[in-house]
Amino acid sequence: MTQWEVVIGIETHAQLATVSKIFSGASTAFGAEPNTQACAVDLALPGVLPVLNRKAVDCAIRFGLAIGAEVAAKSVFARKNYFYPDLPKGYQISQFELPVVQGGALTVQVGSGDKGYEKTVRLTRAHLEEDAGKSLHEDFHGKSGIDLNRAGTPLLEIVTEPDMRSSDEAVAYARALHALVRWIGICDGNMQEGSFRCDANVSVRPKGQAEFGTRREIKNLNSFRFLKEAIDYEVHWQINEIEEGRKIQQATVLFDPDTGETRTMRTKEDAHDYRYFPDPDLLPLVIERAWVERVRGELPELPAQKRARFAGELGLSAYDAATLTASQEIADFYESTVTVAGKANAKPCANWVMVDLAARLNKEGREIGQSPVSAGQLGGLILRIADNTVSNAIAKKVFEALWNGEGASADEIIEKQGLKQITDSGAIEKLVDEVLAANAPNVAEYRAGKEKAFNALVGQVMKAAKGKANPQQVNELLKAKLAG
Repeated sequence: MTQWEVVIGIETHAQLATVSKIFSGASTAFGAEPNTQACAVDLALPGVLPVLNRKAVDCAIRFGLAIGAEVAAKSVFARKNYFYPDLPKGYQISQFELPVVQGGALTVQVGSGDKGYEKTVRLTRAHLEEDAGKSLHEDFHGKSGIDLNRAGTPLLEIVTEPDMRSSDEAVAYARALHALVRWIGICDGNMQEGSFRCDANVSVRPKGQAEFGTRREIKNLNSFRFLKEAIDYEVHWQINEIEEGRKIQQATVLFDPDTGETRTMRTKEDAHDYRYFPDPDLLPLVIERAWVERVRGELPELPAQKRARFAGELGLSAYDAATLTASQEIADFYESTVTVAGKANAKPCANWVMVDLAARLNKEGREIGQSPVSAGQLGGLILRIADNTVSNAIAKKVFEALWNGEGASADEIIEKQGLKQITDSGAIEKLVDEVLAANAPNVAEYRAGKEKAFNALVGQVMKAAKGKANPQQVNELLKAKLAG
């Protein structure tokens, strides 16, 4: 049976965080009534001329610097010609031969644990362009309507090399890119509103073959789950087609989330079909070195830099560092927690943020910025675990109380509810003696070689101590008594 290799490249349209459109002064705000944010330029009325939005160029430069790409000293806008009802000019202003960002790469974490690995995805280019309008097919009495509010919205189209070999790698890349554009402030990343949309180019080839197979492009995937499902279905479909003796035809396809299948939208056009030529209404975009350096000076510490610092200074694993830099908000929360708890507790802080806090946030559908437990409160709780004031089990009760607003700090809750851990060896020894005297059958079982009996005895001591005895001391004293 032929072994297949999957080849994936991704094109992403990121809506840039500008208040006005890329070539006009019309608003880019989401949710307005149809056709209320389309000016004469967006409508392509006779005699109007485009004027480039400087903030959009700033965004492109920020992205280029963040991925280690070349920011072109000179780039050119082109007209991409095609007919569609939501494209008033009959062409889209984009960039073709000379894009503003060239090259670069993004290194992402794929998976976790022993099976986790880093993957570097090369980027071909990123170019500025305008969005088209939107066709509306509902509530029009069998007709379609056109909303031109999005027409002229500034986009950065980000194109990768065909470097990904699985849907997991594709999703890891898309998540990392999504985090990056939000991190550097060029896109809000709202996938439901269409601010971040991915197209996946998918092909398969026999393992060991150098030549690429025929690709099919899956358009407008607006969630990471749909991206994975669409690629997995398309790979399975293409392999089945080839093994049944049929040829893959280059095409653009859409993914239907309801059926989990892709369906052909149109046979794929090539670049020459769009008859690109330089836009005569726009001068070449010239970016002087001083402009690039100004933008460089405004960049925050980037995710890759922060990951390296978390690993180097705080001793975190590659997976932990990647998880804690999945967004600026998570990274900031974690760092604030460590500031309170101390660098010596960096790993426990990571565990609490990634596991306990994340689980509770997910359960209630909250973002980390909406956490009822602040970074300072969590750091204070971790300090009390570290100095043995409370056990891990009691700490979870304190965390729950903090979440429910039952106290301003871990210390207040521990004091108010009497949760301080019993560490007095005499008091613990008394509890151990009482449990051993009352549980002779368990003692006999343990001495007969049944290890489970020991856990039962530990449980009895912790129950007698209402969970407040130091577990390590309980274990040590029990073993000493049972060995005697």
